[in-house]
Amino acid sequence: MIRSTAIAAAVAAVLLVTVVMPAEYGVDPTGIGRVLGLTEMGEIKAQLAKEASTEAASDAAAGTTRAATASGLPQAIPDTAVPAASPQPAAAAAVAIAKTDEASVTLRPNEGKEIKLSMLKGARVNYSWSTDRGVVNYDTHADRTAAPAIKYHGYAKGQGKASDEGVLVAAFDGMHGWFWRNRTREPVTVTLRTNGDYRELKLME
Repeated sequence: MIRSTAIAAAVAAVLLVTVVMPAEYGVDPTGIGRVLGLTEMGEIKAQLAKEASTEAASDAAAGTTRAATASGLPQAIPDTAVPAASPQPAAAAAVAIAKTDEASVTLRPNEGKEIKLSMLKGARVNYSWSTDRGVVNYDTHADRTAAPAIKYHGYAKGQGKASDEGVLVAAFDGMHGWFWRNRTREPVTVTLRTNGDYRELKLME
């Protein structure tokens, strides 16, 4: 009886070393397991077990992160550098300051005189003129002596008027203004008021 037990124990030990350990754990002390192909099987099982353990740990970490997000815990926000605002360029040119003038001319019977403004193309001037008595004929026009010269460019004409007002817009660089003639028998004084974008006001001789 004792002998049978000893034999069984010896056989079990031999099987453990030569079969079970190589097949289950990839451990082959005797080298028989590798000959029988059991060691390779054990190594595959050990590798699969290691991968399963690593995957389980990753899943557990991901679950913890999702739980923290769902519970409203603050998440780390990566620093993002905000580029400094570039300085705005200075205005290309200062806004022109409007000029304001008032000028008067006295016209004897049948006499004509004119006042003109030196203006650049597109410049605008608000104007108004009126007589102290009687009426005059007028011609609002422009000219330019610089090349290419322009002898006459008409804006408006009128007869027997005591006043007029409006906006004069320069059609080109040059002199723009008003000519008045007194066709009455009494002297008439015309007063012109201007406000806008012009360089100078000039009484033409």
